[in-house]
Amino acid sequence: MGAGRGARIRVRIRVEGIVQGVGFRPHVHVLARRLSLSGWVGNDDRGVFIEAEGEPGDLARFRKGLRDQAPPLAAIHRLTATEIPVRGDRGFRVVASREGNHRFTLVSSDVATCDDCLSELFDPADRRHRHPFVNCTNCGPRFTIIRDVPYDRTATTMAGFAMCGECEREYLDPSDRRFHAQPICCPACGPVLRLLEGGSHVQEPLTGHPGERLDGGADPIVAAARVLRAGGVLAVKGLGGYHLAVDATDEEAIRILRSRKRREERPFAVMVPDLRTARALCELDAEGERLLTGSRRPIVLLPRRPGAAVAEAVAPGDRRLGLMLPYTPVHHLLAAELARPYVLTSGNLSDEPIAYRDGDALARLAGVADAFLTHDRPIHARADDSVLLAVGGGAMPLRRSRGYAPEPLWLSPPARRAVLACGAELKSTFCLARQEHAFVSHHLGDLENYETLCSFTEGIEHLRRLLGITPALVAHDLHPEYLSTKYALDLEVPGSVDLTGVQHHHAHIASCLADNRECGPVIGVAFDGLGYGTDGTIWGGEFLVADLAGFTRAGRLAPVPMPGGTAAIRQPWRMAAAHLHAAYGDALPEDLPVRVRHGPRWDEVVAVAESGTNSPLTSSAGRLFDAVAAILGLRDTAGYEGQAAIALEQCADPVEKGAYRARIVDDGQLLTIRAADLVRAVVEDTRAGAVPALVAARFHNGLAAAAARVCARLCEDTGLGTVALSGGVFQNRLLLDGLVTALRLHGLRVLTHRAVPPNDGGISFGQAAVAAARDTLGLP
Repeated sequence: MGAGRGARIRVRIRVEGIVQGVGFRPHVHVLARRLSLSGWVGNDDRGVFIEAEGEPGDLARFRKGLRDQAPPLAAIHRLTATEIPVRGDRGFRVVASREGNHRFTLVSSDVATCDDCLSELFDPADRRHRHPFVNCTNCGPRFTIIRDVPYDRTATTMAGFAMCGECEREYLDPSDRRFHAQPICCPACGPVLRLLEGGSHVQEPLTGHPGERLDGGADPIVAAARVLRAGGVLAVKGLGGYHLAVDATDEEAIRILRSRKRREERPFAVMVPDLRTARALCELDAEGERLLTGSRRPIVLLPRRPGAAVAEAVAPGDRRLGLMLPYTPVHHLLAAELARPYVLTSGNLSDEPIAYRDGDALARLAGVADAFLTHDRPIHARADDSVLLAVGGGAMPLRRSRGYAPEPLWLSPPARRAVLACGAELKSTFCLARQEHAFVSHHLGDLENYETLCSFTEGIEHLRRLLGITPALVAHDLHPEYLSTKYALDLEVPGSVDLTGVQHHHAHIASCLADNRECGPVIGVAFDGLGYGTDGTIWGGEFLVADLAGFTRAGRLAPVPMPGGTAAIRQPWRMAAAHLHAAYGDALPEDLPVRVRHGPRWDEVVAVAESGTNSPLTSSAGRLFDAVAAILGLRDTAGYEGQAAIALEQCADPVEKGAYRARIVDDGQLLTIRAADLVRAVVEDTRAGAVPALVAARFHNGLAAAAARVCARLCEDTGLGTVALSGGVFQNRLLLDGLVTALRLHGLRVLTHRAVPPNDGGISFGQAAVAAARDTLGLP
């Protein structure tokens, strides 16, 4: 910097990244005072601004310490420093936040209660003993309470709670860990927890009327635990919305919850009080424990122990349980009071978005919950719990939401213009991208009704405003009937935005590439339920030669009709009829159980498939899994998309090494895996007496082996050596592990998902990556 030893200099420093709401200003203040620097620190709409004055060596240590000693929740993406004239001022202080026009601030996700706050929560001598809203700069609500930036109390839903004198003292004390903790509060000045009457169907009657307070001034947590012990359904207000809770050991309580929520079979998540309980219910390795106990606290899918002490109705027919540990003070208090696992599932009716506004929750959940454990701190942005699957010593997200959104992902190449990617229809998310940052939204649900569409549009407007992003380029799926596509097309006002359509499976592969910070080209394997193909058919078992900007379809699963269209998703036996007819024609054995079960309807469905009426051709891997599940008698109908495929995975013997052989046909344009070979092998092995567990495993292994052979052939033809795997079917751990192993035996490098889901929840990220790459190259 040109100054001699002992000469004072002054620098202006700009810090960008996740540096608001994470204790960064207190960190700067403490570090500056320790080094006897003068100046100030503050927030603005770009991040944190600093002016610091002192000796050159101290300033060098200061800049190093900003990164090396940053608070655990901070993420510095860029730090710049410029020398400016010396002012000669004394002392270092925190100054008021500044408004501006840049809006480059990154917002922190919500953070689980830290150990320090947890100690206070259960310390009878502490003034925050059993305070349901204890938090500090290292934990607590963030994204779900922020209305605007800079991140100050007035811009959060805590604005209506005036700090008491003691909290204000902590808030202004640079040595306190609550220094400028915006959600700071205590029993004297914070939100109030209440237990309200809801429905009326409990085994032990409750008193009061809907909306009436039940705890009578007593501890609401104690009263809420009493509701659960009595077999009641409890609505619990969390960070990003309401949950529904029941005792996880009570079969009848879970049956009641399923009936009222209209969720007949999909597994429920279970909250456990501690790791000891988690270990008793599931097999836990180091990675599983790390995921459960980290600050994000997702639901983690884990192998269920035989005889685990939870009701079978929690996850019927599933060898796994979705476990999570408490992440708010309310959860910790309730878990400690109840002293047993409890179901904690989204507060909604089937297919609706999670309820997060108090009035809406009381109205929508009145017929579901017997009582409401609620409070008066508003939630500004809804966010479901995240779901992760531990794989290969790491983790694969199946739903990226609370604890992760809206933290940015990296985009390379950077977006030349701001992008809005509207995502798909199932497991909907959207993505906003600016320069090198991509912001994938929280999970919104299936975009199939008005309520979820409202959540989608409101979420876009909120995140756009928060991040200051005005899209110039809008990416969308090619399917004309997706509500997300219609939303994008409605934005096309001349001169306002440019639209770019992205094929569904290209978006999947681009999502995997961007997830690994790569551009391609690669061989992409996209296995999912369905996606609109460029040839007018329904794709879903695809092999693409792809980079971010474009793709060529190079292989597929052999297509079959999808009789009845979308009806085949809910009735997997229809796909069994289509695949069996493709495999056997009129020579299908008449005594095959799946055929016998459906009698005359079987021939009607086959006739519909042959006619092509409402029977689009599909190469879907997901629908092939459905067909095999129905053939094995596992599922003829499905309560939700993918249920039959999940049943097939759960049935398979994981130690079986046998594999069915499928031929690969080369017509000069596409390599096609003959799914009929796999289907015939399933039928013949079953008729020979093989048990379903062995047949299911041999089918998995056979499909993985065939896919690996196609990839090896394409890599040989193209000279490429990397394969990217994406699509919802790769949530299947058995198939994923088998294919990865087989590809590596062929000497190929494999990319899988790490930060976004392989399912349609990652589509918006892939669309954004494609749009940015095309825009950089000047492509439409």
